[in-house]
Amino acid sequence: MQHEVFMVTVVVCTAVFLLTAGLLVYAIWRYRARPGHMEATWPHAHGNPKLEVSLIAVVTLLLLIIAVPNIRVLFAASEPPDLDHALRIEVVGKQWWWKFSYPSLEVETANELHVPVGRTVVATLRTDDVIHSFWVPKLAGKMDLIPNKINHLWFQADEPGIYYGQCAEFCGPSHANMRLRVVAHDEAAFAAWVNAQQTVAQAPADALAQEGERVFQQHCTACHAVAGTPANGKVGPDLTHFGSRQTLAAGLLPNSPSNIARWLQNPQSVKPGSLMPNLGLSEAEITSLTAYLQHLK
Repeated sequence: MQHEVFMVTVVVCTAVFLLTAGLLVYAIWRYRARPGHMEATWPHAHGNPKLEVSLIAVVTLLLLIIAVPNIRVLFAASEPPDLDHALRIEVVGKQWWWKFSYPSLEVETANELHVPVGRTVVATLRTDDVIHSFWVPKLAGKMDLIPNKINHLWFQADEPGIYYGQCAEFCGPSHANMRLRVVAHDEAAFAAWVNAQQTVAQAPADALAQEGERVFQQHCTACHAVAGTPANGKVGPDLTHFGSRQTLAAGLLPNSPSNIARWLQNPQSVKPGSLMPNLGLSEAEITSLTAYLQHLK
């Protein structure tokens, strides 16, 4: 619906631009100065009511062609459909990542929002620090997250796939790195994802990941939580199912062993201004911690 209205605006504006530019180019070429020609003099004009009224009518018609569809969409989008069956989520903006909670499902994740296809999603938006703006262009318009204020936004994914988003309000050094993605599933795949997210973390079986769990409990629990373990930090993202996510650092890097190690070695070099400090981990600690984080699926 929004795309169709946008295309109407693009077509009208493009037509006006081409007509205006064409007339301008024609006038420049037609009435250019030529060698040997005397300077032309033109009679003064004192108004042309027919031309003026015609131009006003054409401009009014063009504005109506743009305005009417936009107003219709504005009113249609003001209230979400099917509220009784809507999926309600909470979106919290933080420097520089996104926290997504599903209160009715008791699920919490970060930076990757999973939704079912064909179902209305109603989001409650707030921020824990500065102003952010939630924006997934192919699903919904922008909505600001403002300190001490709660905003609401609704959208619906009509086709399965990944929809990319971005914080659209400058919020500090890593504003451009505050990305997100919405993963739209069919109902069965979404239910499977929810079931997986509702489980607690399983204890690792191999020795390297077990050592990584020890390193995690020693260095990371003040900021991060892993359900089923003593880790219950609230500063950074919940990592219970970190290994199942497609990206890390709020969509900045693919979730791979090399990128996890790069992040652990020096978070500031990857995302300037990040609240995660350089913990000074050894190579062995980074290797084992990477294995543990990948195990969390």
